[in-house]
Amino acid sequence: MIDYIITLLASVIAILFVLVPHEYAHAFAAYKNGDWTAKLTGRLTLNPVKHFDLVGFLLCAFTGFGWAKPVPINPNNFRKYKKGLFTTAVAGVITNYIISFICYPIALIIFRYVIQMNIEYLMDHKALLYLAKFLYYVPMQIYAFGLTIFVFNLLPLNPLDGFRVVEALTSPFNRVRIFLQRYGSYILIGLIVESYICSMIQQFAGVDAIKYFNILGFYVQTVAKNVIGYPIHGFWDWIFGLF
Repeated sequence: MIDYIITLLASVIAILFVLVPHEYAHAFAAYKNGDWTAKLTGRLTLNPVKHFDLVGFLLCAFTGFGWAKPVPINPNNFRKYKKGLFTTAVAGVITNYIISFICYPIALIIFRYVIQMNIEYLMDHKALLYLAKFLYYVPMQIYAFGLTIFVFNLLPLNPLDGFRVVEALTSPFNRVRIFLQRYGSYILIGLIVESYICSMIQQFAGVDAIKYFNILGFYVQTVAKNVIGYPIHGFWDWIFGLF
């Protein structure tokens, strides 16, 4: 029970460290490209209250992918429309990737030099053991959530960042772009619902094979861990392996 509470608290903190900088990065990139909309509406801030979206927060807590309140931008204010749209769209996920790169070695340091090296002492002092676990879970959850948000947000579905990239690289009359703009949100909702149902079946019915039918979850977790996350854990595991 205590481990569950520790994990939950660590997840809440991790979500804040993932979603808030993500939205701040959008606001900052838009501001630097000439659009003051986010700044004038109070969104150029790291105050989590300004970026909080209940549905996106709960989804992130229970599924691993979600969102904060979208930052308002006006692309018509950009000095260079396509460049501004593209850099503003990718600013959030790039920020998440950088934070994940920083947090992974922090988690390794805590696990190796705080928990492993003092495990006997910690086992005799439960309060310190729980504190050590909490300090480990927070950066590790930030690392994991950061990667899943990175992959999730680059899906080319309206209103995710990936669709803004599509907007920056295509003509307004492109048929694929029009389709994604019109139906992207419905496809996204369908994928999230399907992923949630599959997760519940796997968890409560014990049908492990259902994970292969979890389209969104399988895609996000596989790409986040094995593709996007490989340079991070590959590099840091190599560095720590030298000592």
